[in-house]
This record gives sequence, C-alpha cells and structure tokens, in this order.
Amino acid sequence: MQRSIIAPAERVTNLRWGIALLLGIGILISSIDRIDLTVAGGTLGHEFGLDFRTLGYLFGAYGVTYAIAQIPAGILLDRFGVTLVGRIATLAWSLFALVSAAAGSFGMLVGANLVLGLGKAPAYPLSAKATGYWFPAGERGTATAIFDAGAKLATAIGMPLLSVILVTYGWRAMFLVTGIVSLLFFGAFFLLYRDPAGDARLTHAERGHIEAGRPQEDGIPASGAFVALLGQPKVWGITIGFGAYGYAFFLLLTWLPGYLASTFGMTVLTTGLYTAIPWLVAAIAEVLVGGFLVDALIARGTDATRVRKAVLVIGMLLGVSIFGATTTHDPNVAIAYITLALAGLAVAAPVAWSLPSLIAPRGTVGTVASIMNFANIVMAFVAPIVAGHIVASTGSFSTVLFTAAAALIVGVLSYVFLLGRIEPA
Repeated sequence: MQRSIIAPAERVTNLRWGIALLLGIGILISSIDRIDLTVAGGTLGHEFGLDFRTLGYLFGAYGVTYAIAQIPAGILLDRFGVTLVGRIATLAWSLFALVSAAAGSFGMLVGANLVLGLGKAPAYPLSAKATGYWFPAGERGTATAIFDAGAKLATAIGMPLLSVILVTYGWRAMFLVTGIVSLLFFGAFFLLYRDPAGDARLTHAERGHIEAGRPQEDGIPASGAFVALLGQPKVWGITIGFGAYGYAFFLLLTWLPGYLASTFGMTVLTTGLYTAIPWLVAAIAEVLVGGFLVDALIARGTDATRVRKAVLVIGMLLGVSIFGATTTHDPNVAIAYITLALAGLAVAAPVAWSLPSLIAPRGTVGTVASIMNFANIVMAFVAPIVAGHIVASTGSFSTVLFTAAAALIVGVLSYVFLLGRIEPA
C-alpha cells in the first residue's frame, strides 16, 4: 500500500503558535518597562526626597492614563484592527519609555509614566483579540497563557536583571535599556504580525484548522454595541472578577520589593532575587495549568464552562493565601505564601483573558476585553496608592495584604454568581 504524501501547503503548520510567541514577547517587554519604577523606587525616593505616599502616586501614575485609554483602545481595535493599532501602539510606548531616562524631576517622571500608559493601553486587548482570530477555542487557553505569562516572566527576569543594571550603572541606564528593547520589538511586530486574513504564510490546512475550532469572527460592531454590552451580567462578572485580580496583581508588582526591604531589611539585589521567585513560579504555573491543563480537560470532553470556572475560582481562592505572609517573621515563609498566592492568580489569568473571545458578540472582542481590563488597570493606580497611604500611616504591610485578600473574595463571588455559562452574551 502506497503511503500518502501530503504537500507542505496542505499540512497544519504552526504559524499560529509563532504568533502566540510574538504576542507573549510583546507583553513580556511591555511589562519589563512597567517594573522599572518598582525596581528603582527606593533610589528615586532617596534622590528626589519622596516618602511612601509620594512613591505610591508615582507608581500609580502609569495606571491613570492606561485606564482612561483602555476602552477607547478596545473600540479602536475593533474598528481598525490589530495590525494597524498594534504598530502605532508599540512604536508609541517604545518612544515614551525612553523619555523616563531623561527625567530630571519628580514631575517629569510622573509625566513620562502618564504618556507611557497611553502607549501601552492597547497591549492586552490587542493580544486577546489576536488570539481570538488565530486560535480555535480548544487551543485558546494555552495561547492566552503564553501571552499573559509574559507579564509574570517579565518580573521574574526583570527584577534581578534591572537590579543589577541599577546598582552598576544607575536608574537612567535602566530606563534606557528597556526603551531600546521596546524599539526592537516594534520592528519585530511590524515585520511579523498580520491577521489571518492578510497573512500569506498561512496554509490552507492551518486556516481550516483554525476555522473548524470556532475562532472569533472579524467584523465591525453594531451601532450601540458598547451600551448593550454594559447591560450584560456576563460582562460585569468578568469585569469585577478581573478588577479583583488586578488589585492583588498590581499590589505585588509595585510594592513587593518595598515590602521585603521594609519588613525584612533586604538590600536591592536581595529583594530582586526574592521577588523573582514567585513570579517565575507563576509564569510556569500559568502555562502548565491555566493553559495546557485547561485545554486538555476540555479536549477530553469535560464541560468547558465547568473547567474554566473551576480554575478561575480555585486560582482566586489560592490568591487569598497572600494574607499568610502577615503571620510570619521569616522571609522564606513569607515568600512561600506569596508564591502560592501569585501562582493561583497566574493560573486564573489566562482563563480570564480567554473569556472576551468566548462571550463577546461578533466584532466586539476588543471592546469586551478593554471593559474587563479597564477594571484591572484602574487597580494599577488604586492598589499602589492605597498601599502607600496605609504603610505611611501604620508602618506595616499587614493591612495592605489583608485588603488584597478581601478584594479576591469579591472577585470569586463575581465569577460564581454573575458570569454564568461561558458562551456568547
């Protein structure tokens, strides 16, 4: 019997996974830019005479414009597409990232981070929308985990690396390096990203594989779609839940080094190494559990809604263990609690990010993703500012960690009672 030979153009190739990797690298680089201030916070506080409250406002400045621009960015994505908006956004954030290196005052640092937030606003909705285009529903958990894990891996890599640059060359060199890396990514995105409909590298077989798995269809949203989405309980369910996630995430992203230094007297390099541990574990857990395991269980026939909601709820409940860090004076035990909490949040994150492409009506993935991420990004300035005020008033991080645990419980209730079945609204 003759063996059938399949022409290369007829094979289900893996271009879509290359796109997932590109998106993940983009989130990784944009997130490294974002943690510059976290690493340099103590140094900048000393140089510019900033107390905990003022540092909180500096950490939160980025989130103000990021949040304000979030929903307009999603609407623009749905109107003009991932390719065009992505090119403009990546170039903008690359140029804005370089501005911080030249800052000569607290005001200039705040201003630089305000404009940086504008440039990066489309990053996550863009990745969610692109994943909806490029992946069948059965692979979307893993694809989403790949891009979202970039944020956790960025901190695992960035904290120790940027700490070394800071100690060796100063904070301006640190901002300069991250700005240059961002420009390199702009070049890669410009050359490599196309939507499936416009990518000549996509074979017929891979296109058929994607289309057979119910990818998110392209299209311009209907008139009044934004207002209609705000009336959907599902949209509120994912929005409140992701806002709770964001409070804990941005608290750890901005204040974990400060917590370790203040509570345990660690040096800059030591905090960089300790901080890397939970973020590295989180990145691995996100891909293995929130990505591969979720897709594998659904592929075996387990009810998709049950799988995704179970992972969301269990992950958020594990996040509540962040409060355990307040019960010990041992930094190793504290970092173990924080690692467990962050791993839980990381496992839930790709499921949360896959929801817009699963529940949004045609042509509204970018808008739904931006509504959900708006609540998340609001916490990018709420969490660090609230934490700064609490620590300045009490001299302790215990209440700070308790508020994060309480927020996560609210998020769990939202996912349980408002989300319902994971299907188009």
